[in-house]
Amino acid sequence: MHSRQALPALTVSAIGVVFGDIGTSPLYAMKEIFNGHHPIPVTPENIFGILSMIFWSIMVLVSLKYVAVIMRADNKGEGGSLALLALVTERAKHSGMTWVITVLGIFAAALFYGDSMITPAISVLSAVEGLELITPTLKPYILPITLGVLTGLFFIQKRGTGTVGMLFGPVMIAWFAILGVLGAVEVATHPSILAALNPIYAINFIGEHTGLAFLALGSVVLAVTGGEALYTDMGHFGRRPIRLAWFFFVMPALVLNYFGQGALLLSDPKAIANPFFYLGPDWALVPMVALATVATVIASQAVISGAFSVARQSVQMGFLPRMLIVHTSGKSEGQIYVPFTNWTLYLAVIALVIGFKNSSNLAAAYGIAVTGTMLIDTILVAFVMVLMWRWHWSAVALVAGSLLMVDLAFFSANALKIPEGGWFPIAMGLVSFTVLTTWRLGRRLVGEEMAKQSIPMDAFLDSIGDVHRVMGTAVFMTSSKEGVPAALLHNLKHNQILHERVVLVTVQTADTPYVNALDRIYLHQMRCGFIRLVIRYGFMEDPDIPRALEHCSRFGESFDMMETTFYLSRETVVPTLNRNILPLRARLFALMSKNATSATEFFKIPTNRVVELGTQLTI
Repeated sequence: MHSRQALPALTVSAIGVVFGDIGTSPLYAMKEIFNGHHPIPVTPENIFGILSMIFWSIMVLVSLKYVAVIMRADNKGEGGSLALLALVTERAKHSGMTWVITVLGIFAAALFYGDSMITPAISVLSAVEGLELITPTLKPYILPITLGVLTGLFFIQKRGTGTVGMLFGPVMIAWFAILGVLGAVEVATHPSILAALNPIYAINFIGEHTGLAFLALGSVVLAVTGGEALYTDMGHFGRRPIRLAWFFFVMPALVLNYFGQGALLLSDPKAIANPFFYLGPDWALVPMVALATVATVIASQAVISGAFSVARQSVQMGFLPRMLIVHTSGKSEGQIYVPFTNWTLYLAVIALVIGFKNSSNLAAAYGIAVTGTMLIDTILVAFVMVLMWRWHWSAVALVAGSLLMVDLAFFSANALKIPEGGWFPIAMGLVSFTVLTTWRLGRRLVGEEMAKQSIPMDAFLDSIGDVHRVMGTAVFMTSSKEGVPAALLHNLKHNQILHERVVLVTVQTADTPYVNALDRIYLHQMRCGFIRLVIRYGFMEDPDIPRALEHCSRFGESFDMMETTFYLSRETVVPTLNRNILPLRARLFALMSKNATSATEFFKIPTNRVVELGTQLTI
């Protein structure tokens, strides 16, 4: 889809969406390092050491790891933990590592939900806190204004981001340009600060102040939060626009701003109260607070849209029950709105702002989810190196091993922040992980139970010779490609008739984001007017059964919706003391199953052509 657009337009759009999170990090990263929960003394030696650590963290974790290495591991153009999971799982089927890979991929997706709760809270709050610098009398209004901005952001989601999205690119270009200019002006007054580009300053700082450097890592990571978005959003824009935007515009602007803040601290250590806003002239304070607020809203929007995308992928890949997914644009398939995800995030974000009260407290909660996701991405891409790229083990050990050591260092440093707030994203990640795995396990047990109740197709066809047949077509939706669907057996038992044409439809999700039109449909003609139809969709696609049936014309089969009846099985799950699933998880699965969006709505089946038949299953 992105190949049809011009490279400059794609690059501008990428700047507006992909880099929002990492682009707002200068608001709070330096302040948290030198003035946070584990403050580093503001001395010239420490400033040079910290700046060197920030620069090389950006180079190693973002430029090398994500841009140079992981972005090569795309799944038909798509990126992100679940896309990477689908890519690796297919290749690891016979390696005995499938279970480990699946757990890692699911947990990475779960951590993303924890991260997507904190990003809007810390970004918007850190921007609005600039009001306090204008006049201290505005301090009591910081929280209410933050809550108002965030509430407005979540309430407009249902209207779609198309119109607002057109402004994202130009606004973020202005944001990064101002970041770079403000930093460059300050660097010009203290050009010696550029010496911190030399990694020897970071090495010396770590060697001479090992304990202090380890504590600092927990805050240095704030400078690279959002780096994983370069890979996650790759499917929307492509590798080249993201790489061009990063190396030639975004990264230079960020580095200049961080070094500008460092230069400012050299001349005025008291500016550590809020080095980002003190970097500009006094007259620019109000416009900068306004621009920072807009930039953080854009960064938050990108994270929320990412959460919607992960929710859809999770549904399609069988990790979440069917849920309402609203397309907010007739032109762009990627613009979706998931009400349940939106309001869950909203409640969590509001609770975070009220509970943590300021960006410094939130910074303590930030980082653990990001470093956890980065750590898992490194492990998964190591599997890609071995299974797909066929790298020699020594090359895998050198590249993946080195990246893993860096990730472990950052993760360990952030683990120290667990008592101070880092527990929140971990708790949210564990809740998400439990939900995702419970649904997957429950669906497997339901499938096994339905298979027990089913009968072989051949035996069934042999037994229906004297059954009365009526005009029209009956479509039975079934999750299995084998046996007779429960809805068909119930219909025959109660009504004692069969339609002259019976179509058994199974929808499958491929391990690729999209499925070619020619590969979408598999049709098998059976005897007695029965047809087995398998419809395949990618994990980034939404099923549309009526449209898929239209494409059956190439097999010589046509469907008139007015003469077609869809039979769906409404499963009622009854939890029992099953040793395959804990009672609490069984009840959770039953609750999720009860509240899942109806198959009629999810598969876009006309409601006036549907008959639902109840089936009770015990797990």
